[in-house]
Amino acid sequence: MTIRTETTPRVRAPFKADHVGSFLRPARLKEARLRFGDGDLSREELTRIEDEEIRRLVKAQKENGIQGVTDGEFRRSWWHLDFLAGLDGIELYQQPEGTRKFQGVEVRPGGIKVTGKVGYSGSHPFIGHFKSLKEIAGEDTAVKFTIPSPNLVVARARFETAAYDRPEDVYADLIPAYRALIRDLYDAGCRYLQIDDTAWTSFFTDEERNRIREGGSDPDALIHRFAEAINGVIDGRPDDLLVMMHICRGNFRSHYFTSGGYEQAAKVIFGELQVDGLFLEFDDERSGGFEPLRFVNRPDLTVVLGLITTKRPELEDEKVIKARILEAARYLPLEQLALSPQCGFASTEEGNNLTEEEQWAKIRHVVSIAEDIWGPGAR
Repeated sequence: MTIRTETTPRVRAPFKADHVGSFLRPARLKEARLRFGDGDLSREELTRIEDEEIRRLVKAQKENGIQGVTDGEFRRSWWHLDFLAGLDGIELYQQPEGTRKFQGVEVRPGGIKVTGKVGYSGSHPFIGHFKSLKEIAGEDTAVKFTIPSPNLVVARARFETAAYDRPEDVYADLIPAYRALIRDLYDAGCRYLQIDDTAWTSFFTDEERNRIREGGSDPDALIHRFAEAINGVIDGRPDDLLVMMHICRGNFRSHYFTSGGYEQAAKVIFGELQVDGLFLEFDDERSGGFEPLRFVNRPDLTVVLGLITTKRPELEDEKVIKARILEAARYLPLEQLALSPQCGFASTEEGNNLTEEEQWAKIRHVVSIAEDIWGPGAR
């Protein structure tokens, strides 16, 4: 089944067959990071191993049909904490117990705390990470880089400073810090940026919205602050910088931490955010239906449907996936849709419960289905 909606193949990201960003860490890399943590491996040696494994990963992505390659987040332990702790005024800390439970499974006891005025001093390890990826990928390869949303600071950080009366007050410093850092990424060659933001799940259910109230905030007001933060950090971005946002409900060792459809947040997500597109989780019933897509009010917004799960190795029935894409097209034109896994394969270095071979089978499945829907070369 081939349904063409464009007369020429799509060459600009987001691609019709795309992915969220993280990949399973090879055993060699995991071992190296453990040895580094124990003091048995130098930073230089760890970096050399990371470089070699990222080079192999980039090659594998190309061979399996990926057009916008990432570094798999191979230099990170967490999808979000490593980046946020690189900002001024934010530190990592070890909690006495794990953070939020994922279906009863506790993650490692890591967290971030705000200890002073938040800022960006012009130096951040992720700038170097991007430059290295760009060099490894080569000039002829599209490169995607992922960073966590500023909303994670408000939603997840512990505040241990008198610099801010309320968590939301940190936005005054956080937004310009992000904007400056994104400018430095752009100057380093970044043209495809993805902002990962699990904090939007705070608005998906009455239970989660009540958590916000219990914390002293109004969810109906805070959701607009979330949108203003995203719009603020990308305001004034160059025309050739594509910015996507990814929303999911948690991804740790094939477990999730919350459920709920997009309906209660849809007007803001689809109607107020000024991103170029959204990677959305739709791999099972926890994500609800496609009806919230009716609130999309821009013809230039791409919605990447996360219909292929990274949490299980079994390949989805392609007829079912194609039918679901066409179902989504009832609410949004097919040319505004794309396909991807619902999340990365390793949001933390532990990774999900599947093998590397099964991981690449999932990627090939995405590419194959996308080419059937949008035509050869549409990936």
